[in-house]
Amino acid sequence: MTEQNGRVALITGATSGIGLAVARVLGSARHKVFIGARNAENVAETVKQLQSEGIEADGTTLDVRSTDSARAFVQAAVDRFGTVDILVNNAGRSGGGVTADIAEELWDDVIDTNLNSVFRLTNAVLNTGGLRHKEWGRIINIASTAGKQGVVLGAPYSASKHGVVGFTKALGNELAPTGITVNAVCPGYVETPMAQRVRAGYAAAYDATEEAILEKFQAKIPLGRYSTPEEVAGLVGYLASDPAASITSQALNVCGGLGNF
Repeated sequence: MTEQNGRVALITGATSGIGLAVARVLGSARHKVFIGARNAENVAETVKQLQSEGIEADGTTLDVRSTDSARAFVQAAVDRFGTVDILVNNAGRSGGGVTADIAEELWDDVIDTNLNSVFRLTNAVLNTGGLRHKEWGRIINIASTAGKQGVVLGAPYSASKHGVVGFTKALGNELAPTGITVNAVCPGYVETPMAQRVRAGYAAAYDATEEAILEKFQAKIPLGRYSTPEEVAGLVGYLASDPAASITSQALNVCGGLGNF
């Protein structure tokens, strides 16, 4: 396919925050958008919302921690729209605390949700989704600036996102001869429902108010504010476009200057 429009895009964790903003950006570029998240009601409501905005969208439930669920999700997308051209691995969770006190179950779930899921969905899209047989493709993984530097009280999260960056660079080099690019987008602090949960966690850990934590975080950002989901989605939209064909194996920040690396 030579034209940029009308490709099939899969987005995980797409009922709120960055994932929803990405669905809107790719949908407005006339791609067919297939979304997944764990809550069936949220998926149905989001699909209806996107369709009301003129976007060709559909979706189904998805638990990124399950290989069977990942394959079924990709198969449902293929049945609905055809083989997959664009995958945005966005689903993720926060998680951390004092490392000596972290339960193994929490560690395992953060790694499974944030890192193993990226392999699972990518593998399913390359095979079930038919992407490995194409001459054009985009795999875009939502990582984090925490995937490039350590985050205090965030060892599981930071480890998982470092893994996403490493996977991105390795697979990007592997697929470079094929015309399929693989990149990571690394948000810093972004105002989403997850960001609110993270602030609440730090407030509890430091016996502080959420407002005080917000001020502390904003003070670390050269721009002086959180990024928006739309700003992160803007980079995803560019990476999914034809002019981004020579960008691969990169981990690109959207962070207001928080990480200059």
